[in-house]
Amino acid sequence: MNNFSGTDGWIPGNSLEMSYKTAQIRLVSSHPEVYEPCDDSFALVDALLSDQKHLLEHKPILCMEVGCGSGYVITSLMLMLGGEANGAQFIATDMNPHAITVTRETMEAHGVHAELINTDIASGLESRLAGSVDLLVVNPPYVPTPEDEVGREGIASAWAGGENGRSVIDKILPVADKLLSERGWLYMVTLTANNPSQICRQMTKKGYASRIVVQRSTEEESLHIIKFWRDVNIEVDANNGVTNSKTGILDSVRSQIQRLSFWGSSDINTSTD
Repeated sequence: MNNFSGTDGWIPGNSLEMSYKTAQIRLVSSHPEVYEPCDDSFALVDALLSDQKHLLEHKPILCMEVGCGSGYVITSLMLMLGGEANGAQFIATDMNPHAITVTRETMEAHGVHAELINTDIASGLESRLAGSVDLLVVNPPYVPTPEDEVGREGIASAWAGGENGRSVIDKILPVADKLLSERGWLYMVTLTANNPSQICRQMTKKGYASRIVVQRSTEEESLHIIKFWRDVNIEVDANNGVTNSKTGILDSVRSQIQRLSFWGSSDINTSTD
């Protein structure tokens, strides 16, 4: 994971929270046990920026980040959407208590506010938030590691993903399905080693279409930021089996992944719905 500067554009405005398009690295707080913004964080924020027009038109009421870390992503999202001034509410969770403190400090430095909860994924919140999250963003622990490293205290919890980097991702997906509203959108960071096509197949069985918004490759990793949304054209039976799909979305995602992998080192944005 490389640690290079992300989008840092400034927009003239009357208040601090409206002065920037994204969180400023110089204002992001830190702690030795909290994951700092890196290329995956910047790719996720760039994906949201590329979809900003659609997000503003979508007018999400409840926005949530699972695994807020330094607060760079959730703070950037609030700045993009105009924060609570536009009627949206924001929630962020992290199992690392230091991350909650750092995220709060990052938000305060940017003049924004969200409800911050120290919990694993959304434990204790699923009943309260079921079917009400309009926008969910997740940069999960996706790095393939031994299973015994998953869920450890401190900074290791930010990247240790277990076998194929899927242990935490596979826990997040059903929670996301429960939390998302009928018009809910999910943006998730995945690594090629996570088998993004298989992740998309899993979500298709739950009635979701998907699309790669940003793909970014470095010498160390190839990242895919995937957007998921409920698709009325996908019919799902009682056993979570797809009985009819008129969209061909999964084939489209597969071809995107194959095409982008062939290109190698790249930074590709694709249009989103």
